[in-house]
Amino acid sequence: WIHKSFIRFIVASSPTNIIKMVTPCDVPVGVITGDNVLKLLQHAKDNGYAIPAFNCTSSSTCNAVLEAAAKFNSPVIIQASNGGAQFQIGKSIKDKNACAVGSVAMAMHVRTVAPFYGVPVILHSDHCAKKLLPWFDGMLEADEAYFAQYGEPLFSSHMLDLSEEPDEENIAICVEYFKRMAPMKIWLEMEIGITGGEEDGVNNEDVDPEKLYTSPEQVYSVYEALSPIGNMFSIAAAFGNVHGVYKPGNVSLQPARLLTHQEFTKEKISASEDKPIFLVMHGGSGSTDDEIATAVSAGVVKMNVDTDTQWAYWDGTRQFVADNHDYLQGQIGNPKGPDAPNKKFYDPRVWVRKAEESMGARCGVSMEKLGSKGTFVPKKPESGSIPVYNFKPIAHNPLKDAVDGVSKMVAGVMGK
Repeated sequence: WIHKSFIRFIVASSPTNIIKMVTPCDVPVGVITGDNVLKLLQHAKDNGYAIPAFNCTSSSTCNAVLEAAAKFNSPVIIQASNGGAQFQIGKSIKDKNACAVGSVAMAMHVRTVAPFYGVPVILHSDHCAKKLLPWFDGMLEADEAYFAQYGEPLFSSHMLDLSEEPDEENIAICVEYFKRMAPMKIWLEMEIGITGGEEDGVNNEDVDPEKLYTSPEQVYSVYEALSPIGNMFSIAAAFGNVHGVYKPGNVSLQPARLLTHQEFTKEKISASEDKPIFLVMHGGSGSTDDEIATAVSAGVVKMNVDTDTQWAYWDGTRQFVADNHDYLQGQIGNPKGPDAPNKKFYDPRVWVRKAEESMGARCGVSMEKLGSKGTFVPKKPESGSIPVYNFKPIAHNPLKDAVDGVSKMVAGVMGK
């Protein structure tokens, strides 16, 4: 149901599925950066929904997410993990920059195809522990190079997960990176308090359970350190979250703690806004609908989704193989005859497509649970209206560039 500038959707936190009228967020389609990221996440917080962030490991999984976003009328976040980026470039590549290059490859793919789906996309990198900082540095180098050429960073946002380190070190490193990111208006997501379980090489399965719950004082200490630099940051505060898949009830989530963080910081800074902090939820697999709704109502604007969509992608393939078993035992020979060909069954474009469809359906479930479904009507372009090569460098002033170049050279010489 669409009427002029209003759309309607089911509020995630409403147990009775109350219909709420919301003005769509006025942001471009395709990959968004800078002020548009802030505008979209503020819109989510103000209107009580969160945007799902899907880990992608290939062009196929990226496309499945984009298709789902268009189908379910939702903005979306596509993110690369360190291991997912290694898979993007190829598992056989052992170059020290492999994961950074794999992330760039994914980013370039998403930037190329996202405008055709007609929805806003935040391009993000996931958990970066201290030992993975060279990967983070490589992506920032790519951001800076892209910014110099196109006037915006390659990625919309990056995450630093230094939660295994002492709080002081965690925050100090985040401050230094945020100073580097702020001039390009790159969003920073950081984690304080530990998410349990194991994710992409970071293992917290045996962590002290008390560390799974972040205190309001910890959250405020992050706000106090980062807010003087800029307002484009979010905090993944732990409230019992665990990576992996678990039956509902097997993990002791306490999402009500998140509202306490908001109230504490609001009082500290005398904010007029009830929820001054942008919060993020990790380890959402196995969470109940009520737990997710409580987290969103407390100011969570992003929730990571990985384990559930991994299963969905495989399940689409599994079901296809089960349904077509007798056509997948050789290149030739099936129930229709010993010489009948099976190419239409084993062609990757057939069974990979089934995986994409299954994953896309699961993406839709997350969009519905988080309340983002129906919040953005896709603006699909007319056929042929988007250039095949849709990258336009910003215009440079040759004289200014020359002067800047000489100034840098002189500064370099004087500094020696």
